[in-house]
Amino acid sequence: MGTPISHVLNEWKVKTRSLSQKLMKDWRRKKHPNFRVDVVHMDENSLEFDMVGIDAAIANAFRRILLAEVPTMAVEKVLVYNNTSIVQDEILAHRLGLIPIHADPRLFEYRNLGDEEGTEIDTLQFRLQVRCTRNPSAAKDSSDPNELYVNHKVYTRHMTWVPLGNQADLFPEGTIRPVHDDILIAQLRPGQEIDLLMQCVKGIGKDHAKFSPVATASYRLLPDITLLEPVEGDAAEELSRCFSPGVIEVQEIQGKKVARVANPRLDTFSREVFRNDMLKKVVRLARVRDHYIFSVESTGVLPPDVLVSEAIKVLMGKCRRFLDELDAVQMD
Repeated sequence: MGTPISHVLNEWKVKTRSLSQKLMKDWRRKKHPNFRVDVVHMDENSLEFDMVGIDAAIANAFRRILLAEVPTMAVEKVLVYNNTSIVQDEILAHRLGLIPIHADPRLFEYRNLGDEEGTEIDTLQFRLQVRCTRNPSAAKDSSDPNELYVNHKVYTRHMTWVPLGNQADLFPEGTIRPVHDDILIAQLRPGQEIDLLMQCVKGIGKDHAKFSPVATASYRLLPDITLLEPVEGDAAEELSRCFSPGVIEVQEIQGKKVARVANPRLDTFSREVFRNDMLKKVVRLARVRDHYIFSVESTGVLPPDVLVSEAIKVLMGKCRRFLDELDAVQMD
């Protein structure tokens, strides 16, 4: 099976190898000749693409890998030097662990089980040191905490990266940071202080949800909407209102309003049309069984296209390992 790699929370993973290009071509040609991937929309944190001509098992495996097996960096240990806020130490540590960290996990190694001290190849450190004081220039009759106090809200922008070893030379300024600088961590009052050190390590969502690189990763089947007979006049307008905007288009043809299916992928399958006794007889709703519409929303730790690419590599490695095990069994 290979050499196990210990993970942070006593979970285990097996080393994998990438699937060969020859094997990938044979698989595609013989089993899924019509397989294709079409990117529909992509921005900084989200990606929508169509995966066509594939089995449901493979599509679902891909989704689960995105959720649980693509590694990221997250806060694992919190060394609390001083915490006089109302938030207990363990609750504060839990909140810090859920903060997405902008760092490329491919540049780091997994920390070995039992290692107490991190190194520059497996650990990132952040310092959080905030003390709340009164604002001497605040108006005497003011009751607004934002005016009365200084640093009374602790945000992720207060987290300072502390380079280990040669990390300062490897990573430009601004590369290692929380994804968002406006996440509220705690609230303080004058005299209260938070002073702690955070250690981030590499892990996967299978170990803990804080390592999951996606806010959501899901798929749905492409709707297939067929009009069994022409729908005209007021019935066309009524049919359009039974679906999501843009699904049914009403056109003027020779002075008549005629309904046609414009964009079925916008439909949410509310099945509202079946509440209409007249229209339910002229519409057939189905789904294309091998056309999957994937939606991937990154937490911001990596671009969504990189997450998809890494998930494909993990899936390829699993296939390669499975074939190696089959070969080993046959040889025995």
